[in-house]
Amino acid sequence: ARLRQLTRPFLLRRVKTDPDVIQDLPDKQELKVYCQLTTEQATLYETVVRDALMSIEAQVADGIARKGLVLSMLMQLKQICNHPAQYLHEVEAYRPERDRERSGKLARLHDLLDEILARGDRLLIFSQFTEMASLLQQYIQEQFAVPTLYLHGGVPGKKRMQMVTQFQAEDGPPVFLLSLKAGGTGLNLTRANHVFHFDRWWNPAVEDQATDRAFRIGQTKNVLVHKFVCQGTLEEKIDAMIAEKKALAEQIIGSGESWLTEMSTSDLRELVRLRQAAYAE
Repeated sequence: ARLRQLTRPFLLRRVKTDPDVIQDLPDKQELKVYCQLTTEQATLYETVVRDALMSIEAQVADGIARKGLVLSMLMQLKQICNHPAQYLHEVEAYRPERDRERSGKLARLHDLLDEILARGDRLLIFSQFTEMASLLQQYIQEQFAVPTLYLHGGVPGKKRMQMVTQFQAEDGPPVFLLSLKAGGTGLNLTRANHVFHFDRWWNPAVEDQATDRAFRIGQTKNVLVHKFVCQGTLEEKIDAMIAEKKALAEQIIGSGESWLTEMSTSDLRELVRLRQAAYAE
């Protein structure tokens, strides 16, 4: 409250959702897509937590080595929540036709795509992992028989603009996969009225910028934003932490997961502990 009193005379905050700023922009609705882990995912998750916490406990409380171990653990757990094939680096040997049951997120995405593509809608899917995006491209093209664009950091500038033009065309492909870093800013993709955050960057500003590829001037449809969260895992815990921090004047949390390395080992243990809600019935 004291902070608000001090800053109120100097702050004028304008957002696109303010009707005084852009009166003809459609609505945007954010949805949490809760997923459960498969048995394979849960087993891998618990193994990584056990081994990583043992290593972290052996380090100096605020040492660089400890921070590196924490970030490594978080990255591995995020990969497991996405798909075991990503964590195990099996993408090159990936077989879409028999792999859906290994990932709760992928199974949930499949069900949503069934509905969205049947309606003729178009969508953006963001992932921070190139391996996961490659896997999704294979899966969607084979399972749904639709052309699927994929923009990542290795795509040259000229090709990037060709892909944007292709997607924005009347008869363009319905699915556009994007690396969060390569496609999260500077692109106009208003043909999409669905935005998927398959894995989370854990920085609201970064995710909002990515969503704004579709939710911007020129959009004629309401935009649905689907944020995937694995229940009972660190994803659900961190999602709740971000919601609390975001309520504090959109507080900047920092880049990626670095702010989480400051947590005590006991807090980390509680953060990554696998809870009953994670298990598929």
